[in-house]
Amino acid sequence: MNVRSFDALTVGELDTWEELRAGNPALDSPYFHPGFSAAVHAAGRTVHVAVGDGVFVPHHRDGRLLRPVGWPGADFQGPILAAGAPFRPLDLLGNGAGGYAFDHLIEQAPGFERWVVTRRPSPYLDVSGGLDGYLGRASKSGKDNMGQARRRLARAARELGEVRFEADSCDAEALARVIELKRAQYAATGAQDYFAEPERVRLLESLLKTRDPGFGGVLSTVHAGPRLLAAHFGLRSGGVLHWWFPVYDPELAKLSPGWILLRELVAAAPALGVSRIDLGRGEDEYKRRAKTGESVVCQGIVTRNPLRRAAVTALARAREMARNGRLPRSR
Repeated sequence: MNVRSFDALTVGELDTWEELRAGNPALDSPYFHPGFSAAVHAAGRTVHVAVGDGVFVPHHRDGRLLRPVGWPGADFQGPILAAGAPFRPLDLLGNGAGGYAFDHLIEQAPGFERWVVTRRPSPYLDVSGGLDGYLGRASKSGKDNMGQARRRLARAARELGEVRFEADSCDAEALARVIELKRAQYAATGAQDYFAEPERVRLLESLLKTRDPGFGGVLSTVHAGPRLLAAHFGLRSGGVLHWWFPVYDPELAKLSPGWILLRELVAAAPALGVSRIDLGRGEDEYKRRAKTGESVVCQGIVTRNPLRRAAVTALARAREMARNGRLPRSR
C-alpha cells in the first residue's frame, strides 16, 4: 500500500474516501469521516494514510507501531473500504512498521479475525422518535432513570433557578469548562489525563468550530440558574452522535446531572437530526442502564512477530480477567 501524509491526499481521493464510507453502513460513526482525520492532523498530530485500491487506513506512527487515527481517543477504528470488500491487514506492515495495534476495531472489519485477542461491548441508544421513541425501546432500568432525571430536573429548578438546555452550543468558555472538569475527574480517579497533550485540547477547540453539514463537534450544556449542571462534547456525522466527553459538577452529584443531560439530549435528537447516540466501549453502570442495544469492538494487534503477539495477548487477557473480577490463582 502507498502511505502518505493526510494533507498529501487529493480532493478526488478524499471524495472517494467519503463515497466508500457512505456506501458502507458499518462506517457511519464520525470517527470514519475524513473530517476527523483532518482535524486530528491539523491539531498537530501527524496522520498518515495507507492508500490502496479502494481502501484508506488513517493512522499514526509510534516508533515501529502503527495506531488508528485519533488513538487513544478514537472509539471506533478500522479501514475505510466498500462493504464486503476484502482486505489484508498485513499489507499495512512494512517500511519499518512491525505492528498495527487496535483497541476499538469494529467487528465488521474484514480480514482481522485472526488478529483479534478480546472483544468488548459498545452500547448505543436508538433515539429515533426522540424521548417517546427511546422510552418505547428502553429497558425498565432506562425508563426508571429517565423518570428520575425528569423529577430531579424539576428539583434543580426549584433549588438553583431556571433550567436551560442548549443542544448545540458554540460557547468556547463552556468547552474550556468541560475540559477542566474532565481533567479534575482524571486526577480524582487516577486515570491517565487525555488532555495532558496540548494537541488534544486544540482538537476539541477546532471541532467546536467545525460546522460542516456532514461532520462536526457538538457541545451540549445544562444550566440551572448560574450553575453548569452537566455538559458533553461529542462528534456528529449524519444521524449518529458519538458520546465522547461527558462531565458534571461533582458538587451537584445528588441531582444525577449526567442523566438529566442525557434525557435532554435524547429529547432533542429529532431536532438535531440524530437517530443514534453511540456511548462508546465500556460496561459503566449508566451505559448498561441507558442502552437500547450494543455493537462489538475488538482489541488486538496485526504483527508477524509471534513474541509481540503473545505479549499483547497475555496483557489483554489479564486486563479482561481483572475487569471481570477473575484474578488468576497463585500457584
